[in-house]
Amino acid sequence: MSVFLVFVFFLLFNCTASAEEERSHLHSPAPEWEVSDWIDSEPLELKDLQGSVVLVRFWTAPQCPFCRASAPALNEFHQTYGPRGLKVIGFYHHKSSAPLDPARVRFYAKKFGFKFPVAIDHDWKTLRRWWLDRQPESAWTSVSFLIDKQGIVRHIHHGGQYVKGDSDYTTLKAKIEELLFR
Repeated sequence: MSVFLVFVFFLLFNCTASAEEERSHLHSPAPEWEVSDWIDSEPLELKDLQGSVVLVRFWTAPQCPFCRASAPALNEFHQTYGPRGLKVIGFYHHKSSAPLDPARVRFYAKKFGFKFPVAIDHDWKTLRRWWLDRQPESAWTSVSFLIDKQGIVRHIHHGGQYVKGDSDYTTLKAKIEELLFR
């Protein structure tokens, strides 16, 4: 009888994980993005990055403490792993009640030290398609996606921050290294 219960538990757990993966794009091709106003870059399309590992971070400023706290890790990943094939891309989504000003986005990207491409996700089109429409219970909009060389989403950091020394940072760094060096 106990073997049967273990088997049932295993099936339920795996079905739940599969439903979660299906809702979140995990282990699926990353959808194309709809962004504009590229900062420090020509416009990029995901299909043009095939063969590279891509880390996409949705961020906002100045009010997001998680975005500010994660900026050093993003810069480190870009500097350390960029020469080895990692492409870090930032997607700004506007949360302020003030009108969107691309010059302010450029200012905060510079203040955060971003040397990688940043684009504006007007009306949160990409954030909604990639995350919010599939995770309606999630309030986090500072989500990150790690995409492998074939364009498949392999890791999702569900929001908040990752700071050198914490477990989220360690997990993300290990996933980047796994995808780059396998």
